[in-house]
Amino acid sequence: MNAAGMNAAGPNSAGQDGAGPNSAGQDPAGPNPVAMEAEDLDGKTGLPRTGLEVHLASRPNGWPVPENFRLARVELPDLADGQVLVRNTAISVDPYMRGRMDDVKSYSAPFALDKALEGGAVGTVIASRSVERAVGDVVVHFHGWREYAVLEGGATKPVDTSVAPASAYLGALGMTGLTAYAGLMQVAAFTPGDTVFVSGAAGAVGSLVGQMAKNLGAGRVIGSAGSAAKVQRLLELGFDAAFNYHDGPVRDSLKSALGSSAGIDVYFDNVGGEHLEAAIAKMNPFGRIALCGAISQYNNSSPAPGPSNLALAIGKQLMLRGFLVGSYQHLAPEFASRMGRWLASGDVHTDETVVHSLPSAPQAFIDMLRGANTGKMIVALD
Repeated sequence: MNAAGMNAAGPNSAGQDGAGPNSAGQDPAGPNPVAMEAEDLDGKTGLPRTGLEVHLASRPNGWPVPENFRLARVELPDLADGQVLVRNTAISVDPYMRGRMDDVKSYSAPFALDKALEGGAVGTVIASRSVERAVGDVVVHFHGWREYAVLEGGATKPVDTSVAPASAYLGALGMTGLTAYAGLMQVAAFTPGDTVFVSGAAGAVGSLVGQMAKNLGAGRVIGSAGSAAKVQRLLELGFDAAFNYHDGPVRDSLKSALGSSAGIDVYFDNVGGEHLEAAIAKMNPFGRIALCGAISQYNNSSPAPGPSNLALAIGKQLMLRGFLVGSYQHLAPEFASRMGRWLASGDVHTDETVVHSLPSAPQAFIDMLRGANTGKMIVALD
């Protein structure tokens, strides 16, 4: 599924992995009167006539706050020919969504005020007027942030829950995984033996990039993360070295993590800022940088300065390339085949931070931006 061209991590959707409160399993404090309203069911069909949605109430100025969101109960339209009604079971909250909350020109249209937000979701078809989808099909689509989605059958993609849980199609087997694979393999042109550095490495995209690189024969894989616990998790996932970027200047920590390696061949950037500057300083000649996200800058109220050492890219003949996962859909079959094998063999492990109930989604999103998640942040609608 092409998520409007975005990557799972920033514009791609890697997600910062800084230290923060673990939001897994948390619900917002106190009852929510909208959420407590009884579900309105059709007396003849037993299907819902209304559903909960999370709307963008106002545009954030800097870091998002709960007041920027509003929970609303809306009437569901009757299905037209070709449409399906999906009961969402899990939704994805991703860093790239922060950019769409601003009313600025970008690669994707901004979210509209007083309308439901959008994002990856997985759910079950509970009514269908589409020849492409049957009741009971489990599908992934892009109408998240709501209990029920009415959309064209062709705008959904069936998933095989015998291969992996449904939520995996929002992560390792979905846009998140394809972002990691496309960025590493095609954008950064990874080759066996490369020394690879991944920032935001305990996030959804970063953790997959590092494991893919190891499986494909990297000489050394280094990751940065935002807490000692996340550093330990990266080592458990097979990273050769990892460091907590809160412990000191990133440039110094990266130098120590490189060990005897001469420098970096591939840098997968999910963070930007100080991380990008440190990586440029340690890149080998003809090194390749995949610019997936810049989460350190998403909530700035004024433009952040660029790397002060960008001129080094000239003499080192570096390649710095931004990318959107929507441009790499041609890699989806190859990626799905490889990732399916890696998951089945245990060569790739995935982490999820799960928050429960739709009213919790705004806080889950805010917590994710502050680094509360390890791996993929998922909101389970149970």
